[in-house]
Amino acid sequence: MSEPVEGGRHRRPEGGETTGLIGAEDVLAGGPAAAHGTKPRRSRPSPWNRPRDRVTAVVLAVAVIATGLAVWAGSESRATVQQTSAPGAPVPLGPDAVPATLRELWQAPSGAAPVPIAEGTAVATANGDEITGRDPFTGQVRWRYARDLPLCTAAEVWGRVLAVYRKDGLDGRSGCSEVVGLGIDTGLRKAQRTGSAELGTGLVTDGSQVTATGPDLLVTWRDDLVETNEYGRVPALVNPDKQPRTGCTYGSVAMASGRVGVIERCAGDPGDRLTVMKAVPKESDQPQVSFSTIVAGHHAQLVAMSGDYTAVALPDQRLLVRYDADGEQTAAYPLDLPAPDLGQDPPGRVAATESTSANVYWYTGSKVLALSRDNLTPLWTVNGALGPGVTFAHQLVVPIPGGLAVLNESDGSTIRTIAVDRHGYPGPVRLAALGPVLLEQRGGTLAALS
Repeated sequence: MSEPVEGGRHRRPEGGETTGLIGAEDVLAGGPAAAHGTKPRRSRPSPWNRPRDRVTAVVLAVAVIATGLAVWAGSESRATVQQTSAPGAPVPLGPDAVPATLRELWQAPSGAAPVPIAEGTAVATANGDEITGRDPFTGQVRWRYARDLPLCTAAEVWGRVLAVYRKDGLDGRSGCSEVVGLGIDTGLRKAQRTGSAELGTGLVTDGSQVTATGPDLLVTWRDDLVETNEYGRVPALVNPDKQPRTGCTYGSVAMASGRVGVIERCAGDPGDRLTVMKAVPKESDQPQVSFSTIVAGHHAQLVAMSGDYTAVALPDQRLLVRYDADGEQTAAYPLDLPAPDLGQDPPGRVAATESTSANVYWYTGSKVLALSRDNLTPLWTVNGALGPGVTFAHQLVVPIPGGLAVLNESDGSTIRTIAVDRHGYPGPVRLAALGPVLLEQRGGTLAALS
């Protein structure tokens, strides 16, 4: 017959000797202390049973809740509206050739996007404080993302909408420090960062990185929005020796093949300066400059970069000058442009260019100049254009007053023109295509044609 078990140890019958684990203590009532007649210790009452302690606990709980509500009320989550959606149906392929007629399908305000944003199954508009994903054929809203901050700018990068919101930076400088990447198809947030972009920034990309183009600070991000390069007047600069020049202002900016180019204007220089650097240096706060050279004259404009080449327009000399990867001038071509075309830096410090598989198209303000994508050699010019061309239905289309011109990419000859009613809008037009839909950015309005 087994012995009774008590408190995890064996007891012999009454009067016997207790055995068990060495050093074990019987904490059950009626244990050894009770057997020897010792009076059990009375348990102490909880200190929280007193009325004043209950009041203290309630006050603490209320304070914690109030603090949490205050943090939530001022948080980004409280100030963010995010409505996502499933991806839309696949967009059909475009026609084999540009149709003879195009009708307007819809239009919507999009004042913060200088170029149409379209990818995958959706089109995005950027206006006020809101990014909106739309059906490309109807304009119907599928998803939206809004902050209690105004948008600085937005663009398509990495197949996403990259939206930059206005907010003071960590150093207190007014700027565009809130950056978010959204899936164009769904509106899902892919990445978010508090950065250092400045007011008036534009966005330029080489497809791998994107650079925010401030007046005296360039910030380059990779696709998770981690900064890979800072150049210029860096906020909270710890070691000034890492920046080549911090007192310059910037004109136009371009990117290509992992490099960032910028026109700098520095006190003491006899002319503008062209600087080209790596988009991803070893240290993000220490730029790796490939070359920096003084160009002839002032008011220079960085037009485009492609491969190892950089093209710069010099209005004082009326030349388009080409530089190689070492900063050596390899060619210069005469420019026949009206003075207003190069009288000031382009909006957002980014020249109005579009690239196809064959050429780079530069909209000067009154003309389109085609440059070879291989080496940026000028090929031909179209007068009276309203913006650079894009490929739509396997052909080059360029916006012109009253419609579109379908052009031959090899020589710029006109194949035909198509009438488009822009409802009295006379200004520049930027184009993008998504399947059979052609998008026109008309100032602050986006219009879809098919």
